[in-house]
Amino acid sequence: MAEFYAYRILCGKTTYAKVPAKLKPAVKVVLTDMGYEELCEE
Repeated sequence: MAEFYAYRILCGKTTYAKVPAKLKPAVKVVLTDMGYEELCEE
């Protein structure tokens, strides 16, 4: 599920702030691994 949200953030469909709190740490890891750590700002 974290990868799903990460790709939605990359596509501009959602923002990190809209990711459910339980998934934020995992989404942050995925985005950081992909080189998009700057998208993890709220």
